[in-house]
Amino acid sequence: MQAGRRALSWGTPTLTRRSNNDPHRESWSIYYDDVRVGTIGRRAGVPVDADQWGWSLGFYPGLEQRRSGSSQTFDQARTDFEAAWADLLPKIPADAFEQYRRDGERRAEIRAIHARGERLPSETPSSLMRCDCGLTFDSHRPAESYDHRLHIYATQAKTAS
Repeated sequence: MQAGRRALSWGTPTLTRRSNNDPHRESWSIYYDDVRVGTIGRRAGVPVDADQWGWSLGFYPGLEQRRSGSSQTFDQARTDFEAAWADLLPKIPADAFEQYRRDGERRAEIRAIHARGERLPSETPSSLMRCDCGLTFDSHRPAESYDHRLHIYATQAKTAS
């Protein structure tokens, strides 16, 4: 097991915790196989007499249920997380983990496209317009768009009066 990762005996596949390496706050991400399912960490900005550790459980997309809580110690937070996970795991839909993985792959593909300096099709401006007559035309081609502009102007004139 790599440094910074600790296996937790919470079922098969096992949950592992990985340090978030945050110099300002002690916290860990919790993974079930390769899916990040929650966090356990010191709470920031709470009074000294309040619970110092917080945990949250849930992932998106694929799982609509979320659970969270706070505890005085790390060990208690871990125990509470374990109990919530044991209760929630049987209720997770069969395809939830695969849906999460597909979403991660899609996001990685988008990051790779942007890293290459390319744009997604949805980020590319389009000069296509839909005419009131129902046809689609390219507004940057005057010969193609002239008749359609007349249709649009006529419709605008009717609605203005």
